[in-house]
Amino acid sequence: MNFKQAFKIAAKSIAAKKGRSALTMLGIIIGLAAVIALVSFAQGQNKWINDYYASLGDNTINISASTWDGRDISEKLYSYCQKMDEYILGVTPNYRCWGDINVKYGAKTLSTYNSDWDAQPQVTLGNQQFTLCLNYELEKGRGLSYLDIKNLNQVCVLGSKLAKNLFNYADPVGETITINGTPLTVVGVYKECDPQNFNNKDNVLLLPYTLKRLFSDQVDTGSFVAKARDANSVTMAISLVNGYLPGLVGQTGWGYAESPNTWQDQSNEQNRMQQMFLGGIAAISLLVGGIGIMNIMLVTVTERTREIGIRKAIGAERKSIIAQFLIEACLICGLGGIIGIAIGYLATAILCKLVLGFIVWPSVTVTMGAFAFSVAMGIIFGLYPAVKASGLQPVEALRAE
Repeated sequence: MNFKQAFKIAAKSIAAKKGRSALTMLGIIIGLAAVIALVSFAQGQNKWINDYYASLGDNTINISASTWDGRDISEKLYSYCQKMDEYILGVTPNYRCWGDINVKYGAKTLSTYNSDWDAQPQVTLGNQQFTLCLNYELEKGRGLSYLDIKNLNQVCVLGSKLAKNLFNYADPVGETITINGTPLTVVGVYKECDPQNFNNKDNVLLLPYTLKRLFSDQVDTGSFVAKARDANSVTMAISLVNGYLPGLVGQTGWGYAESPNTWQDQSNEQNRMQQMFLGGIAAISLLVGGIGIMNIMLVTVTERTREIGIRKAIGAERKSIIAQFLIEACLICGLGGIIGIAIGYLATAILCKLVLGFIVWPSVTVTMGAFAFSVAMGIIFGLYPAVKASGLQPVEALRAE
């Protein structure tokens, strides 16, 4: 018997028992769909986290420092970081303004309290290196300059989403907006950098940090961001800044430096472990499905004992009988695998869209690996029934009812 004949016999056998075959495939379908959906969701979650860290900027260093006695340490910290030009390209204050702040242009008003999250202005104070350190790119106009900082110029730079919310499709550059009644001239607009809205960066409203007097006690003045030259410079720069900060703030303050890259590495490692864990749990259902296949194949051998006896009596070899039952088991697993892959793709798309906000398709590696595993299950759990069928004696098989 050649492969084509064995395949036809296996297909006819499966088609003759449609209900039983469908129930046999069910374990493989559920198991494969679960493996694909869970592992792909974990990959999508990892992408979401990596996109978040990427939106923060590559090779950035977050520095938190403050004094309880009101001393302004920003200039000294800025000067120290500038001297580390071997490792650091720039440093900027990253002061967030809290409280009820109203941004107005014409008849349109946006509030940090009353507007929706997508429209809330993120009022931030920085210097001329804010654009570099926070990974922004200019779309129109210019960023803050040294003279803006020195002369306390009442100017601002808008994020892309904030500019659209205030001005629609008009050019904001050169226009005047007000913040809590204080007029500010728009000098630039940033390109979109946070399409998934991880941290609302596109609603930034950047002012010179020397204008912090406008917001009195609403400004958090303890945050700075530095930009390292490369990934290797990050560790050295963090070590130097952490060594400098205790002497700068003394006994009347606190300070530390850290990099989002460190958290990203830890998150990626945890995500890999999560993928293995979820894949292992889902694989258990595949194992259960394989045992079900073996049981059904044993029943099939019992039902077809006389057929096996006749074939052996007319000269069929053991290997042809083994091949026939193995092909049938693999065909059941293969069909179940294809259906399971389709369901897994659909479940992954729905789950990622609902939870993560974007669609993730399973990778080719995961898909092919899951399908190969399902076929391997057919071989493993179909082998014993196939060997048992091939070992039947013709006389005993022919006497079977």
